[in-house]
Amino acid sequence: MEFGIFSVGDLHPNAHTGRTQTENERITGVARIAKHAEDVGLDVFAIGEHHNPPFIPSSPTTLLAYAAAKTERITLSTSTTLITTNDPVKIAEDYATLQHLSHDRVDLMLGRGNTVEVYPWFGQDIRQGIPLAIEHYALLRRLWDEEVVDWGGQFRTPLKGFTATPRPLEGIPPFVWHGSIRSPEIAEQAAFYGDGFFVNNLFMTHDYFKQYVDFYRERFAHYRAEGRHEGREGGIVGAGGAIYTRPNSQDAWREFRPAYDAHPILSSSGTLEQAVAGTGLNVGSPAEIVEQVLVQRELFGDYQRQLFAVDFAGNTEQTVHEQLDLIGSDILPVLRREFATPAPAAETTSAADETPAAEPASAATTA
Repeated sequence: MEFGIFSVGDLHPNAHTGRTQTENERITGVARIAKHAEDVGLDVFAIGEHHNPPFIPSSPTTLLAYAAAKTERITLSTSTTLITTNDPVKIAEDYATLQHLSHDRVDLMLGRGNTVEVYPWFGQDIRQGIPLAIEHYALLRRLWDEEVVDWGGQFRTPLKGFTATPRPLEGIPPFVWHGSIRSPEIAEQAAFYGDGFFVNNLFMTHDYFKQYVDFYRERFAHYRAEGRHEGREGGIVGAGGAIYTRPNSQDAWREFRPAYDAHPILSSSGTLEQAVAGTGLNVGSPAEIVEQVLVQRELFGDYQRQLFAVDFAGNTEQTVHEQLDLIGSDILPVLRREFATPAPAAETTSAADETPAAEPASAATTA
């Protein structure tokens, strides 16, 4: 089981001071936070990809390469790589390069993004989001797996005798996660290739995401039985969430409430109490955080990666480092002990009986 943190790189006013960090502060802070995450014993640091204000990670490979130079052990990942609007050739080359620079400490999470406008900025149509994701990933796999690629498709110029350079380190591509909020097609794609499936359940309930985890696992087992891949039995599942913690529960709730109430997206989950009870948002003392995370495990069963946002909603960098210290000392050791014991088998819903509903093609979503 891997534990780590992820960042979307948002620039948001602090709820207590009204101050927003500068772009330079946020960009240079990425490596400091990644290094601190490594120092407290976390396994993964991930950063998203956004091309619009108020976000800074338009070039995640650059940020992760800088973090790689400042760290030694921690896995460096994306929390979204836009498979729809990025050229698969560029993804193949950028992440193979990062793989070499980081000494094979890199993986990536593919998604479709949560900004409608990004599609026309890069010459694509959001109504083609799912077909783009499927076709682009099929090409990406070939670019990594095959030395010379001949390829033709709907959304990109054909390739003839093309070799992506550099080649993956020692011939093994970075591991791929597929992130999804409301797309069964993406869960199906992850299962088909034997890849990881990641649910970032910050804005909808645990129960909602359980149907996608169950669907992915059933489809993963189907393709494994067919011999399509030799992935680990039960699939490879990751989950996202967020943490705001203080040694004293009352301080954590009092400090975080203004940030939650003022945040236009987080607050859509209802009251702070409702969000903590039903989603991946975790607020309170270290003991409360552990209890809240274990609720998710009861529903999802054993899973392989848990990432938390800590630098979100206007938190100062000082606050982020304070959160990391407390996570490392009081939360991470307990979670490692709890997850070392196999979870009771979670009840699943047959994919044949209840496939999660697909989103409308025009919806603006993350993955």
